[in-house]
Amino acid sequence: PLTPALSPGQAFTELQAKVMDTQQKVKLADLQIEQLTKTKKHAHLTDTEVMMLVDETRMYEGVGRMFILQPKGVIHNQLLEKQRIAEEKIKELEQKKSYLERSVKEAEDNIREMLMARRAQ
Repeated sequence: PLTPALSPGQAFTELQAKVMDTQQKVKLADLQIEQLTKTKKHAHLTDTEVMMLVDETRMYEGVGRMFILQPKGVIHNQLLEKQRIAEEKIKELEQKKSYLERSVKEAEDNIREMLMARRAQ
């Protein structure tokens, strides 16, 4: 179905709302990237400490409200996996953020063009 044509004022208001919404999404992506970077760094530092311990060291994995005895290799692999997953999510978020930033720029350009056209009238 065809949508009725928007008046210049409505189109302008919609574009402004889109810019604000998209800017909020960019901020959210930044916060998520920051949190994932902390998670990744924490896992890396923990793994560095774990790898300095002798292989016979008793290590426990927190599972819910209990702890399970795990070999050093299992803990090491879990920490590496945690880092890998965080890195993947960071890359996805950075791509999404880049797309959102381009979207904001396009909408701002459209707003500028609308203002120029309005002034030219």
